[in-house]
Amino acid sequence: MIVVVAPGQGSQAPGFLSPWIEDPAARARLEQLGEAAGVDLVTHGTVSDAETIKDTQVAQPLIVAAGILTLDALLGEAGRREALGGIAGHSVGEITAAVGAGVLQPLDAMALVGERGRAMAEAAAQVATGMAAVLGGDADALEARLAETGLSPANYNGGGQVVVAGPLEGIEALKADPPAGARVMPLQTAGAFHTSYMEPAVERLRVKAAETAAAVPTLRLWTNADGSEVVDGRRFLDLVVGQVASPVRWDACMDAFVGAGVTGIIELAPAGALVGLARRGMKGVPSVAVKTPDDLAAAIELLEAP
Repeated sequence: MIVVVAPGQGSQAPGFLSPWIEDPAARARLEQLGEAAGVDLVTHGTVSDAETIKDTQVAQPLIVAAGILTLDALLGEAGRREALGGIAGHSVGEITAAVGAGVLQPLDAMALVGERGRAMAEAAAQVATGMAAVLGGDADALEARLAETGLSPANYNGGGQVVVAGPLEGIEALKADPPAGARVMPLQTAGAFHTSYMEPAVERLRVKAAETAAAVPTLRLWTNADGSEVVDGRRFLDLVVGQVASPVRWDACMDAFVGAGVTGIIELAPAGALVGLARRGMKGVPSVAVKTPDDLAAAIELLEAP
């Protein structure tokens, strides 16, 4: 069984959508998606610099739109969707996954992610906070150190990686004195996502989600909340809203994939991060990172393998 996974914020890079919109139809599609989100995705996906596309209000719609373009190309031909065993997304990638599973229509998804990005950017602007990846070390020692520094876990990514978030001075303190055997890498994010600092964004996003139609999933769909499968579209959307201020349990998602008998993983653009985690957390499971249209052939081969 092949599962498709959709990456979260931080995966974008300057110009990464350029090869995707060489096809005029794909460019028109991106223009349409950008209009729905209220963001000029063509400009930001092709010529904007790294600092510009790091902005949460830009990055989140860019990532979801890239995933939708990849889904269009990957599953456009008859029979390919039927060969797919399920889908899941990491953080904002859950909105991409909701499109792939049929829970959200693409334009509704883009309107939702546009509001998510703006709401999270405004929440992040209230207090100077950030995030850092912690690699290795003892889990109990890290928990104790987080309590000392005022930080909170934000992403349990599996494979020995935990992303933490909170005040910038706490991140600096953790970097200066990490738990034994751990390495701390500050991330280029605008705030403490997936923590209580994002509660104002949750309330704002809940209003938008209530106005958004949600259908029953037509593919197996896993949630970041705890790695379980969700069979109700409205409940999935509620979980997506709440997840803004609660930790991402990607480790639990990968455990669920293994338990479900997943035999391969395809990561949608802008790909790389999730297949990297899978190589550590799901050792031996084949994976394909679809970074450009040139990678589609390998992804289709994996999807259509007997």
